[in-house]
Amino acid sequence: MTIRRIDLRGAPSSGAPVDYRAAVPRAEFDVEAAAHVVQPMLDDIKSRGVEAILELSARFDKVELSDIRVPAEALTKALAELEPEVRAALEESIRRLRATCANELEADAVTDLAPGARVVHRKVPVGRVGLYVPGGLAPLVSSVLMNVVPAQVAGVRSLALASPPQREFGGLPHPTILAACELLGVEEVYAVGGAQAIAMFAYGVGPCAKVDLVTGPGNIYVVTAKRLLKGQVGIDSEAGPTEIAILADETAEAAYVAADLISQAEHDPLAASVLVTDSEALADDVEAELEKQVSATKHVERIRTALGGSQSGIVLVDDLEQGLAVVNAYAAEHLEIQTRDAHDWAARVTNAGAIFIGPFAPVSLGDYSAGSNHVLPTGGCACHSSGLSVRAFTKSVHVIDYTREGLEDVKDHVMTLAAAEDLPGHGAAVRVRFE
Repeated sequence: MTIRRIDLRGAPSSGAPVDYRAAVPRAEFDVEAAAHVVQPMLDDIKSRGVEAILELSARFDKVELSDIRVPAEALTKALAELEPEVRAALEESIRRLRATCANELEADAVTDLAPGARVVHRKVPVGRVGLYVPGGLAPLVSSVLMNVVPAQVAGVRSLALASPPQREFGGLPHPTILAACELLGVEEVYAVGGAQAIAMFAYGVGPCAKVDLVTGPGNIYVVTAKRLLKGQVGIDSEAGPTEIAILADETAEAAYVAADLISQAEHDPLAASVLVTDSEALADDVEAELEKQVSATKHVERIRTALGGSQSGIVLVDDLEQGLAVVNAYAAEHLEIQTRDAHDWAARVTNAGAIFIGPFAPVSLGDYSAGSNHVLPTGGCACHSSGLSVRAFTKSVHVIDYTREGLEDVKDHVMTLAAAEDLPGHGAAVRVRFE
């Protein structure tokens, strides 16, 4: 298994700092180029509605549909036919995720600034949300949970979910996805995929009323539609190809590290798998393990393409201090720390979508059953953005509650600042209350 090496050892300790973010490249993800394909689709859907969506489903999903709404009996049937062990796994994942989401709920913050002068910072759930669940290379049933559960805990009143129609299932989304919807009580489900699903949510098309917010991962066309429709509708993020970075020293188990790199490469040929280590011996051992483990996997070609791409590699550093600087600059979607004193190193990480500490917290745990959310910022966006959570489904409102006494205490300041900005009407609006 060929995975390239990037040697950053011996970087100058003085002078201009090394741009580690540029030193560890990512997969190309050209949203601007895709916009030329997506914008005409959005315009068509806005103009012709469901008819345009049905034509696009026939073109891209090779499915002839007469209706985009999934009937209730299909949801009931999918759950009834779900394998018991899969249902049990979903139920446990839901239980864990609900528990962490419940702890994220924020109480109103009340600040009394003076007698009769109160400001309340109130968290209000978004009214209606459109949730997108991919169904291309894999039916991501876990994404149903990761989107629905925090929205429900946040108190969102109206949820709609879309997932691509599947030819082998009679034009319905994958039955496991439908079963998860039924399990979670999501009744409004659409067999619509790609950019057309985002347009349906944003414009309100056919039976689907317009939403306030769209969340969920997807391919470049989904991401492009989100960017083009942002403002028309709120979005969670522009998530690109998935990525893992592993900071490891000589104490790491090479078999574990290799397996975790493979687990992300399995998602997509553009997936990034990056090992950052100060141990050349570990790098050698991981390469040997990759050769052995990749050949035994199901999706060999997909994995080899991802691991052999320019977005993946083994980065050699002088020591863990330099390694920490590299992973903070890279700002990975998923970051594993497999070192001695792993908790100490993890505490110093500032940029990562999620941090997995030690040999027994692989990223795949977070994908399903850790209780954390797997919808995370990619492409280095972890330096400024967070993963999906209850907070993503709420908005903040300041409630200003002042009495006459409270206003009188500050009225002179208000009128002074209004005059300084040459807005006398602002000052007059205060003055008139005391004349």
